[in-house]
Amino acid sequence: MPRISIDGQALEVPAGLTVLRAAEEAGIHIPHFCYHPAFPPEGSCRMCLVEIEGLPKLELACSTTVKDGMKVQTKSPKVVEARKAVLEFLLAEHPLDCPICDKAGECKLQDYFEEYGLFRSEFNEAKERREKKVRLGKNLILDRERCILCTRCVRFLNEITKTEDAGVLHRGIHSEIGVFESEFIDNNYSGNLAEICPVGAITDTDFRFKTRTWFLEKKESICPFCGRGCNIFIDSHPGFPRVPRSRRVYRFRARENPKVNSYWICDFGRYGYPALDQGRQKSLVWKKEGRDTVLSWEKVLRVLTEKIRSMIHRKKLSRLGIVLHTNLTNEELFLAKRLFQMDLGIQKIYLADPPPGQADGFLLTADRTANRRGFEEIGIAAQAVDLEALGGLDLLLIFGHYLASAFSPADLKNGLDNVGTKALFAAHQSALDSLVDFIVPVPVSPEKGGSLTNVDGWVQALYPALDFCGDGLPEWQALLDLAKELQTDHRYYWPLTSPETVRRALAEDIPFFQ
Repeated sequence: MPRISIDGQALEVPAGLTVLRAAEEAGIHIPHFCYHPAFPPEGSCRMCLVEIEGLPKLELACSTTVKDGMKVQTKSPKVVEARKAVLEFLLAEHPLDCPICDKAGECKLQDYFEEYGLFRSEFNEAKERREKKVRLGKNLILDRERCILCTRCVRFLNEITKTEDAGVLHRGIHSEIGVFESEFIDNNYSGNLAEICPVGAITDTDFRFKTRTWFLEKKESICPFCGRGCNIFIDSHPGFPRVPRSRRVYRFRARENPKVNSYWICDFGRYGYPALDQGRQKSLVWKKEGRDTVLSWEKVLRVLTEKIRSMIHRKKLSRLGIVLHTNLTNEELFLAKRLFQMDLGIQKIYLADPPPGQADGFLLTADRTANRRGFEEIGIAAQAVDLEALGGLDLLLIFGHYLASAFSPADLKNGLDNVGTKALFAAHQSALDSLVDFIVPVPVSPEKGGSLTNVDGWVQALYPALDFCGDGLPEWQALLDLAKELQTDHRYYWPLTSPETVRRALAEDIPFFQ
């Protein structure tokens, strides 16, 4: 491997690597606008110029390949002066929109000017006036005055979506980003354009003018809306003291994972975030004699445990039914299998998922849940819900609200009227709420820990990115509490106290998860 020096730091890097990538791997940041690791080098912004010993001119770090013995300076006086010149040319036409620009706080032009600029421009001419608020697509607004022609958007549409919706129109000083007349950017990945734009030229109407980026908390998570399991950042607002917040989650952004989603997420997942907050179950209630009584999980646990014990004593476990779904984590599905299928021998285990959608051949899958592959690997013997078969059950535990979308309200009522006690563990409100006896609020996947298995078999750890504000508890905790109270296998369940301990037990039982 070539041995090089960057800013006096001796490095041994893989052959074929560019100077910019080699510097990044060594923790040395070289400023850039047009470079993106998903595309071939463009070299149009000239911001990544570096000084290489033995060469007469400054060279582009994004396109220069490392060679053995190369000595690179990224912060020499000559390099700093060149970067100041590049910034001055860019800012000669750039509007002073920072106070109202959505990119403020995460804009590379702002950051680099603070680092290299803070100078008074020598240009006295009036700034070029260009068209603002140009509608590019279903959620995209282009401000041509802010555009620095890095062409990241054009290359994304040419090389990633391969739709070639946009291009650089005209020539010279009149060059600008545009789309074909009477056409818009309307593909399932258009939201990525606002994310990869290094300045505030392309903004997302879903986020535009809603809040400032410095108010948001950024947490890592996994998209819960299809089987791909794209890695994401969830940007949420913690709120202000004494001022109610209007929203909690403001956006999803892609998080790099070369094995799963590269640098991108689809628009179905990107704009699905309102489901995390809208229509949520808040209170743990007991519906008795036409009234909703708020109570504790300990009381519900005692009632459910007594009913199951009675069924075990009377040898009537055939009258116990379970409804699961594949948005549960691997740990929760494993506990459900261990408790209901292996320990209690329940035969009536059903699966109720949202209906499949249409895959797009890239990231979006037909599954509209995040863990169907995990369900398959764990091997729960579940069947499709048959409302007639539910008749005569003494106890039905329903996990998830998806039954409400699978059947009409009338059919649901007819099917569940013949069931004795019905307990619903759900994150969202639905038509099931009026048909059950107990409602236990549970968190959505970004609010709990565990792991999910994506369509390709990658098992990905999940950590809480949002606070759970309901009166209930995670499904893994409810299942553990139930197993410990029933004392079906005291030695096995008692050491299990967290998703991590359950994950270790899962890996011991099922080699796939090792």
